[in-house]
Amino acid sequence: MAETLHFQRRVPWFIPIQCIYFTRHIIFTRREVRLASHPSRRHLQRQQALIALGAVHPHPHAVSDPLFRDSAFFDPNDLVQVKYEMLRSVQEGKYRAAQAAEVFGLSRPVFYVTRDLFNCEGLAGLLPHKRGPKQPHKLNDEILAVLANAVHEQERMLSGEELALLLEQQCGIHAHPRSIIRRLLPYLRWQEKKHP
Repeated sequence: MAETLHFQRRVPWFIPIQCIYFTRHIIFTRREVRLASHPSRRHLQRQQALIALGAVHPHPHAVSDPLFRDSAFFDPNDLVQVKYEMLRSVQEGKYRAAQAAEVFGLSRPVFYVTRDLFNCEGLAGLLPHKRGPKQPHKLNDEILAVLANAVHEQERMLSGEELALLLEQQCGIHAHPRSIIRRLLPYLRWQEKKHP
């Protein structure tokens, strides 16, 4: 018995199809045919690589520049490529900054940050950067050395609250006791390996 399926935005790789087309649906049988509209394996690999790098455009549907329409080379999902073409379009005088940001599906602040990074770092500046602090800014190695000395003087492991109080008194730094313990324990292990 035949079943009816209405088209949706995402279609599976293979669907059984009898090649009887109606305006809004297809009648299915056991025969399998690959849909031509499904993305190629290369396209899927590229998407997976972009996801792994964190370089997927958050709003690819908002990219309305003609370069990205039905192109095998220009991919609206590739954030680095979109940012580069956005900067290039302004450089060539095709758009103003605000227009370019809108046409490429980004905001004006993103345009200016992207431009500054590109001017400082070149194409590498368009690659995604890890957000947030790159290293602990409060509990650096000097601060951990002070805490490690206190632990060695007491000849016992101090509690997180004791370490937090010590840190505030000696260094004027406020940190959560669990954060201190989480950073101090690996530091102490590293010190033991360094100086057995």
